[in-house]
Amino acid sequence: MKASLSGIGYVIAVLLVVSYGFVTVRGPKGFPAIAEKRAQIRDLEKRNAAIAQEIERKRGHIRRLIDNPGEQELEIRDRLKLVRPNEKVYIIGDPAKK
Repeated sequence: MKASLSGIGYVIAVLLVVSYGFVTVRGPKGFPAIAEKRAQIRDLEKRNAAIAQEIERKRGHIRRLIDNPGEQELEIRDRLKLVRPNEKVYIIGDPAKK
């Protein structure tokens, strides 16, 4: 009789541990949370890849500007809207309305 009570106690203990593990795995910190974290990781990796491409594109643009003074001058003139003396500028289209 004593052996059957200890056997039942072990079975109950194992069932409690298994049920606790099942609830923990199925709960908010279990598999759903892991799946959500993996989705976040994939999104962040895609974002990092896009940012890395943008950085490389800008580095290439900077290298071209450093290596080519003509392109550098065009960039400066375009950004600062500079014109050389005796140059004529033609504005095509409707003027911007304020």
